Amino acid sequence: MRLYDSLTRQIQEVKPVDGHTVKMYSCGPTVYRYIHIGNMRSFMLGDLIRRGLRLEGQDVKWVMNITDVGHMTEEVSDTGRDKMELAMEDEGLSPQQIAQKYTDAFLHDADLVGIERADLYPRASDHIPEMIDIIQRLSEKGHAYEVDGTVYFDVRSFPSYGKLSGNTLEALRAGYRQDAATDPNKRYSADFALWKKAGPGRLMKWPSPWGEGFPGWHIECSAMSMKHLGERFDIHTGGNDNKFPHHEDEIAQSECATGHPVVSIWVHGGFLQMSGQKMAKSARNIYRVTDLAEHGIDPLAYRLMCFGTRYRSETEFSWEALEGSNERLTSLRKRMAEWSGEARAGRLSDQAQAFDRRFRDAVADDLDLPQALVVLNELVGSGTGGGEKYVLLTAWDSVLGLDLERTALEGWEPSDEMKDLVRKRDEARAARDYLTSDVIRKQLIGMGLEVMDTQQGTRVRPRG
Repeated sequence: MRLYDSLTRQIQEVKPVDGHTVKMYSCGPTVYRYIHIGNMRSFMLGDLIRRGLRLEGQDVKWVMNITDVGHMTEEVSDTGRDKMELAMEDEGLSPQQIAQKYTDAFLHDADLVGIERADLYPRASDHIPEMIDIIQRLSEKGHAYEVDGTVYFDVRSFPSYGKLSGNTLEALRAGYRQDAATDPNKRYSADFALWKKAGPGRLMKWPSPWGEGFPGWHIECSAMSMKHLGERFDIHTGGNDNKFPHHEDEIAQSECATGHPVVSIWVHGGFLQMSGQKMAKSARNIYRVTDLAEHGIDPLAYRLMCFGTRYRSETEFSWEALEGSNERLTSLRKRMAEWSGEARAGRLSDQAQAFDRRFRDAVADDLDLPQALVVLNELVGSGTGGGEKYVLLTAWDSVLGLDLERTALEGWEPSDEMKDLVRKRDEARAARDYLTSDVIRKQLIGMGLEVMDTQQGTRVRPRG
């Protein structure tokens, strides 16, 4: 697989640093509110990369963080108060209860749009010691300084600051950042907080060498990614809005702490727009995944609609486009049910193999899913036998994640042996024994099953 690297601005081949497993980190949700479908397009990116790599037979470890400490500069309300704490007041719940409520809602919505579960969802609140350790390392190396309980990163100590976003030190101006003009303790306007002093009455705070406080937004991802993937890993994903300041600052602090580049390829997804405007809560133009069902739309039709545009580009949302995708998805499932009785094991014809190569090439070419859909449509309308169409679409659906066999497999039940393996895999995942989980997953695949992670646990179905 080849992916566009936002840092080098070139297409790069994905090559595991350790030579075996591709390690990928994705910026996950902030859990004080519901996630909308615009966010889901960004979170779908990591899922698609992992699915595409697995289609090539590559092992992948995918980590997506949960931001649950409610402290980000961008997450401050018009009143200047932290939105996590406002949510606690509004709902009468503790910080932990707020975080759990919206984490569960995110995972449920992600399941509905076919985002398979990541291997790990580390929570920021569980990684305070790792964050403090990195901040201490940066201080010892002269990249950070403390003023009255708040620790800042000195951006001028990192000469290549701005290499990802183009917001170099020369291009930045005082007041560009929301807090720059109001924080006189900074040595330079673009310096950012690694650790913040807790103000009076703040609930979410932790002890540190600099007094009670809480971490800055950017330090979280450096700590969690390197804790679970090591100080060199392969892919880091996020939305285009993460490039600056979040990923720019993450690069600066991670590389200064380790003395070397940490991420091989930075991958960013485009926004979902409605009437030419970015879908965002502030614009009052958002929908949750659960809203789609109320309109009679299968949430996976939203997934299919997103495939019509390359992930790096903005895509326009409209109910008309979504309804068209819903009709197309329903039609494909009906055709699959018709073809299922013709499916046979054995060598594919030369024509079918040619379709398969084209589909796989499109996926490997920087996730060119619009082209992959062209191949799919050509196959459906071709003279290739129905059985071969069923076999190919079943294999391709491991990437597309559209549940194309839903109609064909109504009434199918796994054997007792399969159910026992599923139970053992769920127990292993609950215990975070991912080695055992992967071994069982491969056993199930060897039994001719597709293995999916859902909110209810492992789900299996025949591959056809």
